[in-house]
Amino acid sequence: MITWLGSCLQYKWQKTLGNYIAVAGSDSSVKIFDRHGQRKNELNLPGRCVGMDWDKDGDILAVISDKSSSVYLWDANVNKTSQIDSGMRDQMSFILWSKAGPLLAVGTNKGNLLIYNQQTSRKIPVLGKHTKRITCGCWSSQNLLALGSEDCSVTISNQEGDTVRQTSVRSDPADVQFSVMKTDERSSPGESTVSVAVGKKTLFLFNLNDPDNPIELAFQQRYGHIISYRWYGDGYILIGFSQGYFVVISTHIREIGQELFQAHNHKDSLTSVAISSALNKAASCGDNSCNKINVCVPKCLDQLSWTDDGQLLAVSTQRGALHVFLTRLPILGHSCGTRLAYLTSLLEVTVSNRVEGEAPVAVAVEVEPNFIAVGPYHVAVGMNNRAWFYALGDSGVCVCVFTEFVSVFCVSDYSYTWLFPDGDRKEHIVSHALTNDFLFYGTDSGVIVCILVEDWQMLNEYRHPVGIKKVFPDPNGTRLAFIDDKSDGFLLSPVNDSHVEIPSFSPTITGVLWETWPSDKGVFVSFDDDKVYTYAMHKNTIYGPRVVFVGSTKLPFSHKPLLLYNGELTCQTQSGKTSSVALSTHTFLTHTHSPGAHTYTPEELGKQLTQALMLKRFPEAWELCKVLGGPAGWAEMGRSCLIHMEVELAVRVFRMSGNVGMVMSLQGIKGIEDRRSLLAGHLAMFLNDYNLAQDLYLETGIIHDGLSLHFNDDGTNNNNK
Repeated sequence: MITWLGSCLQYKWQKTLGNYIAVAGSDSSVKIFDRHGQRKNELNLPGRCVGMDWDKDGDILAVISDKSSSVYLWDANVNKTSQIDSGMRDQMSFILWSKAGPLLAVGTNKGNLLIYNQQTSRKIPVLGKHTKRITCGCWSSQNLLALGSEDCSVTISNQEGDTVRQTSVRSDPADVQFSVMKTDERSSPGESTVSVAVGKKTLFLFNLNDPDNPIELAFQQRYGHIISYRWYGDGYILIGFSQGYFVVISTHIREIGQELFQAHNHKDSLTSVAISSALNKAASCGDNSCNKINVCVPKCLDQLSWTDDGQLLAVSTQRGALHVFLTRLPILGHSCGTRLAYLTSLLEVTVSNRVEGEAPVAVAVEVEPNFIAVGPYHVAVGMNNRAWFYALGDSGVCVCVFTEFVSVFCVSDYSYTWLFPDGDRKEHIVSHALTNDFLFYGTDSGVIVCILVEDWQMLNEYRHPVGIKKVFPDPNGTRLAFIDDKSDGFLLSPVNDSHVEIPSFSPTITGVLWETWPSDKGVFVSFDDDKVYTYAMHKNTIYGPRVVFVGSTKLPFSHKPLLLYNGELTCQTQSGKTSSVALSTHTFLTHTHSPGAHTYTPEELGKQLTQALMLKRFPEAWELCKVLGGPAGWAEMGRSCLIHMEVELAVRVFRMSGNVGMVMSLQGIKGIEDRRSLLAGHLAMFLNDYNLAQDLYLETGIIHDGLSLHFNDDGTNNNNK
């Protein structure tokens, strides 16, 4: 909290970045604070600050004073202040940077205007733009400047200061804004509508393409006067009124005059409204409370202002206090095994391991990070090309730092650095990941390299036809999921370069997580902003290695998956906390692990059985078959056992279903060692897949134990006679 006693405050967030906030009170100074509340600099003025604004990139803050003809400029990049002599001899009243270029507009009490080009240092004075004080204004995206004055007129000028349009209004104009009205046919691109709050009672809409037909909208008296309004979406306007009402109107010509939405969010009064397009949310203050954020704020609230990215919301009071609230935390997190590290505040990382029962540890960090990595004993945070390491235990550990070129390996108090790729290779590393034993990286030329961490020697190199986007090894480094430049997903075995395409792989996928539950090593999920997709790797089947798509689960809004353990996702949220999401593909765990918790229908149990079999969860499938009780469930499980060449289990399953013939057939082939061809051929035949059986038998080149296959003309067999 920042305090100036006994006065309202002016303040402006740095545009785009939101790293700084400039604040002016009743004294002759402007204080600049960083986003953590530390004072960065102070501008001492000859008089009270009457206006300030940041340029479009947030590099330069411009300030004007009531007792000087100079414009004060503070450069955020070098932390230095300079002055520009405006040449104006009357008191300045208004200042605004263009949102499309390096142009600065300065208005005065007598209606004069100065346009200053920061890039060329050119000044364009325009005398008599208005006859009285310029009070408000706005630049369009096409560098048109709309100004409102106490002479009850609004002018629109080009960047040379020439007036291109002018209109009169009934009373003092305020809060001039450019936007686009909704029309049946938009005749010209760009912001062609100027809106003005007139006398705090009506909203005046002036279309530059139709200057002879302005529209003035009046509202119900019980709303009070207009406090603030904001354009949003496709031509909609949210208006806040002094008696606590919100009204949403559309500027579509067929809807003008109609209230699309109305709410009375504040019982007695409303003092300010702010909209964050990044969050798609609105905030308001009044009645000594701030709506849309759950905070305790003092009395006499005055104004609200959001950073462009929606992360921080500033709330000022009429008594000179400024409160800054964190409204959206960057979602940064990483996992190593079952350990998590995630951002819980701008300068704090929490490390936890709920699976192992470890208490969470909060780590205060030096910088606001843009990447996080964690190992069993260390956590690393970094910003741009620098990283900070924090020890969580007494031993050293591998920690993966997600910079563009390098992974860091830490052992006790020593660190060794290797740079990949070597200087002879021109390709660029675009993604990499580190396990306990291996370093994997993928390049823009389609190469995936496996490095043995023990001696930093290359073990394997796989070449893909197109570039690699991201790589995701399993915890042991025996399998690697990767996404290529075509947004297709593949599963690679670094041992022999065999790979299969991941089916039903969405082009919007941003990440992959492997199951960390020890008994489920072949399961992984991919995810995007909306859904999680579950897959199972089946290494040994009669069809060969394959990946099957099990199903999808909808993600709650703004949840980022960090860890998958036994069908449960641990996700990070914007609030700096974690939340658990149960995968819809693992609903069978609810029944088999918590009997009696819910009564399922036969259809639900059948779906759960299918899920368990696709994930090779045979113990759970066995229990489900016992609950189902009929032969259909056992038959489905038996078929799955044959596909996965689980002969011993298949014998038990078919005994339960009473299929004596299948039990005898399976017992006759139990001793076969050639699992890939001969055993798989027999099992394919038992599944009535005769074409596959024939192909597999031909691969063996022999006839086993005098067994001959007799096929009819239609392709069916005669082998069960």
